[in-house]
Amino acid sequence: MRLIGWLLSSLALFGVLGIAAAVAAVIHFSRDLPDHEWLAQYEPPVTTRLYAADGQLLEEYAAENRLFVPIEAIPYRVVQAFVSAEDRRFRSHLGIDLIGIGRAALTNVQNLGSNRRLVGASTITQQVAKNLLLRTNEVSYTRKIREALLALRIEQTLSKDDILELYLNQIYLGRGSHGIAAAALNYFNRSLPELTLAQAAYLAGLPKAPNNYPPGSEAAFARRDYVLNRMVEDGAITQAEAEAARAEPIEVEDRQATEFYNAAYFAEEVRREMAELYGDQVLYEGGLAVRTSLEPEYQTAADNALRNGLIAYDRRHGWRGPVTRLESIDDWPNALTAVPKPDGSGPWQLAVVLAVDAEGTEIGLAGAGRPGEPASADEAGEIASETSRIPFAEMRWARPWREGQRVGAVPGRPADVVAVGDVVLVERLGTPASAGYGLRQIPDVQGAIVVMDPHTGRVLAMSGGYDYDLSQFNRATQARRQPGSAFKPFVYLAALEHGYTPGSLVRDLPLAVDQGGGLGLWRPSNYSHDFLGPTPLRVGIERSRNVMTVRLLLDVGLEPVRDIARDFGIYEDMPLVYSMALGAGETTPLALTTAYAMLANGANRITPTFVDRVQGRDGATIYRHDERPCRDCALVGWSGQTAPEPPDIRESVFDPAAAFQLVNMMEGVVQRGTAARLRPLAIPLAGKTGTTNDYRDAWFIGFTPDLVVGVFVGFDAPRSLGRGEAGSTAAVPIFGDFMGQAMAGRSVPPFRIPPGIRLVRVDPATGAPASPGGPAIWEAYQPGTEPTARRDPFGNGGLGAGPLVGDPVAAPVGTGGLY
Repeated sequence: MRLIGWLLSSLALFGVLGIAAAVAAVIHFSRDLPDHEWLAQYEPPVTTRLYAADGQLLEEYAAENRLFVPIEAIPYRVVQAFVSAEDRRFRSHLGIDLIGIGRAALTNVQNLGSNRRLVGASTITQQVAKNLLLRTNEVSYTRKIREALLALRIEQTLSKDDILELYLNQIYLGRGSHGIAAAALNYFNRSLPELTLAQAAYLAGLPKAPNNYPPGSEAAFARRDYVLNRMVEDGAITQAEAEAARAEPIEVEDRQATEFYNAAYFAEEVRREMAELYGDQVLYEGGLAVRTSLEPEYQTAADNALRNGLIAYDRRHGWRGPVTRLESIDDWPNALTAVPKPDGSGPWQLAVVLAVDAEGTEIGLAGAGRPGEPASADEAGEIASETSRIPFAEMRWARPWREGQRVGAVPGRPADVVAVGDVVLVERLGTPASAGYGLRQIPDVQGAIVVMDPHTGRVLAMSGGYDYDLSQFNRATQARRQPGSAFKPFVYLAALEHGYTPGSLVRDLPLAVDQGGGLGLWRPSNYSHDFLGPTPLRVGIERSRNVMTVRLLLDVGLEPVRDIARDFGIYEDMPLVYSMALGAGETTPLALTTAYAMLANGANRITPTFVDRVQGRDGATIYRHDERPCRDCALVGWSGQTAPEPPDIRESVFDPAAAFQLVNMMEGVVQRGTAARLRPLAIPLAGKTGTTNDYRDAWFIGFTPDLVVGVFVGFDAPRSLGRGEAGSTAAVPIFGDFMGQAMAGRSVPPFRIPPGIRLVRVDPATGAPASPGGPAIWEAYQPGTEPTARRDPFGNGGLGAGPLVGDPVAAPVGTGGLY
């Protein structure tokens, strides 16, 4: 009895000591545990997404690629797959799994001395504690104890569903996927309800070590089947369902290629704007939903038109030679595979010239000729390859390039262009491989195109260069270039403000201007190096007469033109020098396109914008571009009432009647002037070409009543585009290509006539009232300024209208001298 008493006393003592030790351990490890109660309000970093106007996904920005999904929106089988795989007793334990801990402890004892990794028994709750509170992967008993203590506390604070919601949205599953929703998209391009049972089981097997189970590997299939078996054991699915799921392959879909619409220049502009407005942390963690103004139909047309136009320009100026040369073609498939594909080559492929004959060239392509894909190898490690041909007809454009954008003679044979061993870029000509390939070259010229709604300033499409992979510099918004003659309309607008009419005669005669300050005389000349004599204002803008424009500037003064340039957003503070009349300042394509948009909309101020609306992670709108008040827009129900009309709150920047007169004259640029090649489009269209000295910059800004498009072409380091490469040659075709695509099948209304305008039938060459049966157009006049017939003051028998500007004897006051 004494022995039994001693034993019981000892056990009691050890029990008390054990409890005391356990309490001490809890106190010790609890001293610096992180606060767990904030998990109830935890908002994990969430991906910001950019959408086009039609809802297509443009881009995602994230520190952690995650889409938060409430637990009630996650399908039961998806949830159960993770519970079966990770913590089958999750719904019954209090945060730690004692049975699992015992099994893990036994396994670790058996593995002593084997250098095997310690086996854990973490519950889902413990994983939440580790990932969100401890934030460490340290393998130690200390971490496990702290983890267990936190798990017990979390279970007392949050419900099981709350814990599952945190876990499924936080867990990392590989391929840059944080959370189950992002993983479903990145692996299978599916939403959670669209996942098959096999796909859900595969994802549920990833949390332990995502990199160990690449899709399609034996390990991946084994892990997936393990999860399916656990789900059967837990009664979540039947054996038949598991067998059907095991038969399903694990195939990953390239979401980037199938779901995203590629508008890299546009998306980057929006990214910069969002970062400036909200900061990088909100941009990359705040889960913003950004609805942009981009219209994919217009963007595709703009991209195609700009690329085609730059390629056409580049071909006009010759062949600059192969990408590189191979020293030997004995093992050409492997040698060609080692040649890096040039940035900007897009779907074009690298090929090596194997033979040259009179009809063309034989070429070799590595990777079996699959456009845009890397070369593949067979089981023996040999590079797959094919041979084809470039017919000589596809090489005739390749005249040798000469300094100054000049070209040599048209090649007479294929050997004049390429030689055996040359590595060149090629493009398949048709679907069958027998159609052959065409010789291609990445342009070294650049450009930009901007498409805008003139009434709102919404940028509907924008491309800032030939290819974003080649250069991320956005020439639409960042390049400051001289607009050249594209600035002239704003000088004409100042003239209309100062009493000129479309029929006013201006001397197109030699002119010399004393620039003052010891700069000497400036003698502007016309592009055609001729003079027309007294010429109506309309003809001056249609045919882009430089001397007439300078005379207008001398007459109206520099200050009014400066004010107009500022009000229309072209220049903040235009220098008061005469060469500004011919576009010697610097502006961006976006700013100039916006200025033309204000001409098109009746001279109302607009600001270019790329974003229509921004929603926060909770769906609440935090930004809206359209700030017009509209009390009746939020309808409770539709019962046939008329559509609400929000007020027009745009500021007027100029007389709308004068702006329309200018637009009416700019229609003549398309009908009879420097952009006449656009006339076959047969739609109401106005615009102006622009060319700078030595052909360094080429422009065309044109518009319909409801769409404005700006095109710029030039080298990044300004140099001549080559003789004859004016706006009408380099930029107008790009505009025409875009408009042909964008306006196909659409009806375009005529330009809207504001109050205070009278249309008069006049002779387009003289501006005088049209004679019966003679050439005539409808000219816009303000009341009291309509033309009347009179003799030409120079006695030539012609009829003119309005004042004669530019007297050869008397210089206008304040012009600095006119001779």
